[in-house]
Amino acid sequence: MNALNADAKPAWARWAVAAAFFINGFVTGSWAPQIPLLLSRLAISEFVLGLLILVFGLGALTAMPFSGYLMSKRGSRPVVVGFAWVVVFALLLVALAPNVWLAAVTMFIFGGSIGAMDVAMNANAVAVEKKLSRAIMSSSHGFWSLGGFVGGGLGGIVIQNFGHLVHAGMVTAAAAAMTAVALRGLIAEDKPVAHEHQHFRLPRMPTIYLVGIMALFSMVPEGAVLDWAALYLKQELGADIATAGFAFAAFSGIMALMRFLGDGVRNRFGAVNTLRVSALLAATGMLAAGFAPNPWIAIAAFAICGLGVANMVPIAFSAAGNQPGVPPGIGMSVVTTMGYSGILVAPSAIGFVAQFTGFAPIFVALSGLLVVVCLMAGLARHADFRAVAQPAPAE
Repeated sequence: MNALNADAKPAWARWAVAAAFFINGFVTGSWAPQIPLLLSRLAISEFVLGLLILVFGLGALTAMPFSGYLMSKRGSRPVVVGFAWVVVFALLLVALAPNVWLAAVTMFIFGGSIGAMDVAMNANAVAVEKKLSRAIMSSSHGFWSLGGFVGGGLGGIVIQNFGHLVHAGMVTAAAAAMTAVALRGLIAEDKPVAHEHQHFRLPRMPTIYLVGIMALFSMVPEGAVLDWAALYLKQELGADIATAGFAFAAFSGIMALMRFLGDGVRNRFGAVNTLRVSALLAATGMLAAGFAPNPWIAIAAFAICGLGVANMVPIAFSAAGNQPGVPPGIGMSVVTTMGYSGILVAPSAIGFVAQFTGFAPIFVALSGLLVVVCLMAGLARHADFRAVAQPAPAE
């Protein structure tokens, strides 16, 4: 174990944690083109599919605190690795589910493993930042988006040519190989991650909840594209399954690129200006997707939306961690919980409404949430504090 924590380890650990983000995003992105098949394979309505997606979100929200508890005892490294192995097989379990009840069980496992791994890999990224004395968080999230791009882009093609079970098996094999090889390089903290559960109190300052609303309104569109864009293209715009898979792939691919550039953009233009322009771009893309006359224009519109959404959530999280008068751990806890509920729980409500309205009006309405974020962008001014106060690199 000591050899694993040698001086050369942090450089490898930076790429190991990037691989963890990529694996999580790859499996999540591979789920997107499976969604239309689940609808027809189980002969269920969009409302029932929405409930299954809600179960996914409940699994994630249930497992996230458990992941934090495990890290307080063991540190982030074993928690990332342990839940990564569940993630590896989770999509295959969903693809094998023969009825809606077993699908619900597997969706809970799927969401729980994705959510628990997400919390742990973010904590591990923080540990790597401390070892390297430089920020890697934005690019780490870029690797998650890159994984989603690869999973969503290839998934539809593989499903159309070989079927959903072969696709799930290929995803499992690829994720297993990456997990076995890359995650061995994850860094172990010097001591277990400390958590503040014992004296946790909700802050009384309303500002932190407004920042949480910004995170929520930023993540609801991301969840909508992940869970419903492929179905929108297939059912309402007449796309085949391969083309439908490109919706989330384009969204994630452009988001990944922008996240790799995000720290430089924010340092140059400031958090408030970056958030304001990003929100307007995202709103424009979502609005165009709702009015798109054909699948390819919708795909391009989702790409524009991804360009805008890319830096909105990181800025909101930075503002939460630097909020005056609120301990960073508590501020982050409140805002991340509010934000992740947008990507994990809200899509089920979207599925229920879409059963009566279709998806096009919903995407138009979601553009309004992004305009609200633009109007609230001034609340992100404290996100610049961390960049100013951050210590210089050790070398």
